[in-house]
Amino acid sequence: MKKKTEAAEPQYYSSATNIKVLNYKAYYMSFPEKLLFFLLAFAVGAAVGYLFYGGLAKDEYGQPTTMTYVLNIAIPSVVGIIAGKLFLPVRRDSVIKKRKKELTHQFRDMLESLTTSLGAGKNVNDSFMSVYEDLKVQYDEDAFILKELEVIISGIHNNVAIEDILDDFGRRSGSEDIKSFADVFRVSYSKGVNVKDIIRNTHGILNDKMEIAEDIETVVTSNKTEQNIMIVMPIALVGMIKLMSPDFAANFATSSGVISTTVGIVMFVAAYFIGKAILNIKI
Repeated sequence: MKKKTEAAEPQYYSSATNIKVLNYKAYYMSFPEKLLFFLLAFAVGAAVGYLFYGGLAKDEYGQPTTMTYVLNIAIPSVVGIIAGKLFLPVRRDSVIKKRKKELTHQFRDMLESLTTSLGAGKNVNDSFMSVYEDLKVQYDEDAFILKELEVIISGIHNNVAIEDILDDFGRRSGSEDIKSFADVFRVSYSKGVNVKDIIRNTHGILNDKMEIAEDIETVVTSNKTEQNIMIVMPIALVGMIKLMSPDFAANFATSSGVISTTVGIVMFVAAYFIGKAILNIKI
């Protein structure tokens, strides 16, 4: 199933002029990157697993047995592996989300510059070339929008229809705004409608959406911080109890303590993902 998914969504495509272009909807970590983040998550998960489940199966005198040492290795290892496997998709989705956000901001700047160039009387092709020169000053050479403009300019020089290039960009971007712009541009450009007005209106709509998104992000930032604190608090509390009151901490090693701890962990993990879904507000 995984191979089919990767085949359907490769990380790179080839443009009409044989330029390697990025698929913003897909991100596949390299083996060293996977290993690094897996080990980091494993270390955190194993530490938490040991904190909550360390010291089980002691004898009646409270002394560790062979089973205690086995469980002290086995349980943290299992928790660490689960943490590593759960974190890799989170890391992948985070990279994709960040990449799309950067692209959308850069695309907005492209539309603004494109509107200015068209307003100065340049045609569409010359305007895209002018925009590329303008944004080179604003962004690093490896910026997403500069790479896309290089593809567009290459297509112009090789007589590839600009509508087709923008359609391809829209499909790869994973952004409904960019895809919608490409669709409207195709219809408008082919029918001779005033492209300048289309681009200006698209820029205005996109700018308004991004301002609203930033306002929402500002409002929910404190809630996200509280959510992260609530996730860390149980770990910190258990750590303090075991450090300051070993006698009371022995209750965690009883059957009822293990059951209560497990139920609590499941509830906090579920609460984290539910809270994350609630705070992930889309416009």
